[in-house]
Amino acid sequence: MSEIKDRRKILVTGSAGFIGFHLSKILVEEGYQVVGLDNLNNYYDPQLKIDRLLELGIPSKKVSEYNKLIRSGKFENFGFIKLDLEDRIRLPALFSQEKFYKVVNLAAQAGVRYSIENPTAYVDSNLVGFANLLECCRNFQVKHLIYASSSSVYGQNEKIPFSTEDNVDHPISLYAATKKSNELMAFTYSHLYGFKTTGLRFFTVYGPWGRPDMAMFLFTDAILNDRPIKVFNNGNLERDFTYIDDIVQGIYQIIQKADNSQGHSLYNIGNSKPVKLMEFIEEIEHQLGITAKKNMLPMQKGDVNRTWADVGKLKKDYEYSPSTPISKGVQKFVEWYKSYYAL
Repeated sequence: MSEIKDRRKILVTGSAGFIGFHLSKILVEEGYQVVGLDNLNNYYDPQLKIDRLLELGIPSKKVSEYNKLIRSGKFENFGFIKLDLEDRIRLPALFSQEKFYKVVNLAAQAGVRYSIENPTAYVDSNLVGFANLLECCRNFQVKHLIYASSSSVYGQNEKIPFSTEDNVDHPISLYAATKKSNELMAFTYSHLYGFKTTGLRFFTVYGPWGRPDMAMFLFTDAILNDRPIKVFNNGNLERDFTYIDDIVQGIYQIIQKADNSQGHSLYNIGNSKPVKLMEFIEEIEHQLGITAKKNMLPMQKGDVNRTWADVGKLKKDYEYSPSTPISKGVQKFVEWYKSYYAL
């Protein structure tokens, strides 16, 4: 591990989640002081989250035993605490104790379809929790808040590729509405209180340690277990699939860049090369050496036909754009999946 080069702490919320885990890992390996936060909820199997933490040197425990800050046995510069963003007592206490320099908010209730079934989970985490986080950033002089938005805010936008300059006032899922709300809230806090906020609209992230509710994981799991995969809109979908390493490298570039400016900024992070859903499935079949059984289904509520990121602004301001091809990304996921499940 490189020498610890910055004693100022970074808070990564959602650090036991897919993106948060990968970001925490690169930050501690590069010598940053990091505190990870996650509520370890049961939206999907918490054991996967605990196993991610184990990779970061946090000992495996019962979910209820992570309520105090636990230091890593592998990285001297990493600690973890189980905490809800909407906790108005413990979250400010953590900020007061740790004095964070920057915050990366990757904690949220995720999933477009789940937001239709469980709307209150999104209100609590994505709205109440985000407001509480903004208040903590304001009250404890955080220099820069970087937070996850989503390509879902574009809804049924027909103009392609999607640009951060596009109107996004017509979300078609509650999840998308909460992410659009986060952008407005962050803009307001930057305007009123003078600290920098940066929103990142992620485009269909996939890769090792991915979420079990996402297509990459669902398809691989079903194919290997001889179950049919669900192919929505009869396969007539396109997604700007973005490999996890590209996402975290983009966030890392933004964290690293010395920037004394204030105000609010928005960026797309996507591969900027939409892939047809059937081609994505074919690549998984190729890597597994198995042809999938397919259950062709109609469009799901809240879904969109196509996503496509315009990353020109990210490239201009940070000289960075994602580039990992689907073939390499799918290969890496399949290798991880077989290793994790000892296949």
